[in-house]
Amino acid sequence: MKLQQLRYIWEVSKNNLNVSATAETIYTSQPGISKQIRILEEELGIPIFARNGKHLTNMTPAGEKIIAISGEILMQAKNIKNIAREYRDEGKGSLSIATTHTQARYALPPVIKSFMEDLPDVSLDLQQGTPVQISEMVSQGKVDLAIATEAIELFDNLVMLPCYSWDRCLLVPKGHPLVAVKDLTLSDVADHPLITYVFGFTGRSKLDEAFENEGLKPEVALTAVDADVIKTYVRLGLGVGIVARMAYDEQTDQGLVALDASHLFGRSVTKIGIRKDTFLRGYMYEFICLFAPHLSKELIDEAMKLKQRSAINELFKDIKLPHIN
Repeated sequence: MKLQQLRYIWEVSKNNLNVSATAETIYTSQPGISKQIRILEEELGIPIFARNGKHLTNMTPAGEKIIAISGEILMQAKNIKNIAREYRDEGKGSLSIATTHTQARYALPPVIKSFMEDLPDVSLDLQQGTPVQISEMVSQGKVDLAIATEAIELFDNLVMLPCYSWDRCLLVPKGHPLVAVKDLTLSDVADHPLITYVFGFTGRSKLDEAFENEGLKPEVALTAVDADVIKTYVRLGLGVGIVARMAYDEQTDQGLVALDASHLFGRSVTKIGIRKDTFLRGYMYEFICLFAPHLSKELIDEAMKLKQRSAINELFKDIKLPHIN
């Protein structure tokens, strides 16, 4: 049994059992992957994948368990390498982060700038996606950290570190009727077509929940994953935008008016998700601390040791989170 064989079955399982796609992803040949999977199955004496001719159709019950353990072994192998690098070259390495557009565009730039200035020998890889996509990436060990508001809690093998809270605002063109309303209600907002995030993005679930609790069914005219795209269509007069307050800048967003919506939808919390079995290198702690100064190394280590999510929530319950406007 070889580590490379375990990597092949793990990668195939994450590429919808498509050996060709797996070969392209990990830069090797399809016949090579197929051969090594066959050799591993012969050594174990059981099939890992069921087949229809040359095509893999599904994982066998034993294969599912073997692949799950393979993922853990591959992660531990990565940790061994990270431990060696930490003691050999403390300030050198790579850090991969998966996040949403809002975080990458508005929250992360000053953090990344400071990090790169402090640690020029650490290469950064910033990937964007939906909250579910980025949470899956960190859950599978494809990236080191995930930064999001939604979906991270869906993955049991992740530790969630609360970073900051934030509110929403309504965006309307100058002269819009809502500008003259003194005490905005959800009913006022629901009278207009809305332009907001795709479900699952940037606290969208809180927005939907707020309207549902009031028995309101607003018309969602357009959804997008990008706050800048939402602004574009608000400027065209196609609806009222609902975005994270941090996405509005009075100077760059001239022509738009931001109306406070914190009392309508409540605050959301952005979190960093980390696999529980990740070995955190020194510069990873530094990045987390730059992004969320209240998260000390000691507090992070304590959270990483806890197995139950309820215990992790208890650990952070009395911590006052910074708030981003």
